[in-house]
Amino acid sequence: MLYKGNILKMRTQLKDVITYELPIGDDFVDMNTLIGKKLTWTYLHQINCVHCGKKTKTSFSQGYCYTCFTSLPQTDASIMNPELDESHLGISRDMEWSKSHSLKPHYVYLAFSSNLKVGVTRESQIPTRWIDQGAVAAIKLAKTPNRHIAGIIEVALKEHFADKTNWKAMLKNEGELSVDLKLEKGRAIELLHPELQQYVCAEDEAYELNYPVEQYPQKITSFSFDKVETYEGTLKGIKGQYLIFDEGKVINIRKHNGYFVELKV
Repeated sequence: MLYKGNILKMRTQLKDVITYELPIGDDFVDMNTLIGKKLTWTYLHQINCVHCGKKTKTSFSQGYCYTCFTSLPQTDASIMNPELDESHLGISRDMEWSKSHSLKPHYVYLAFSSNLKVGVTRESQIPTRWIDQGAVAAIKLAKTPNRHIAGIIEVALKEHFADKTNWKAMLKNEGELSVDLKLEKGRAIELLHPELQQYVCAEDEAYELNYPVEQYPQKITSFSFDKVETYEGTLKGIKGQYLIFDEGKVINIRKHNGYFVELKV
């Protein structure tokens, strides 16, 4: 089977084992069924901006051309640093976009991938955000009316919790999940200023996430289509937005949004 076209980040569904679909051209490839099979990837030396479709030599912020990167609200600094979001003050690159994204309910959460971390995501992005980070467990901590307040809570907790995922450890499945998320949530609440505690989420369910992985690598070597034109390997699993191949080779699909490739199964 041969697939050809621009790829986008994999679509996911939370089930007993998370399911993955890879958008490539007009097709949606069921990646779970390809685990254990040999795949051949060929990069066809073309990148198209995921927003405007224009050809670009360099991909910015996971799939945008430079013009879109410097002008769109979804590539603003507040995406990485939600406390910087000013849409609640009427300040935005695009207020209509902000009304449907930044000015919607957000969750602050605790998640465990290889370590315990604090994060922020829009309500509609749960559990997608957890899956994309490769979290194996997560719990909702606070629910806020906008992105800015969620960012303020995250900043307050960064002194006590990590805010980034160790992607190599995550892909090796390192770190034993011995942490009590409910207990850690209670600790986090106590660390918050009383004005921020009003946003604490009453729900205490600790979610578990299981990934389709046959074999975790002991050593990891990442590759990119920017440096490797053709790659052939046996798919051993999928975690986060990474494909895991034999010999510890991994590729971050999300990083290659807009890349024009050929996939032979």
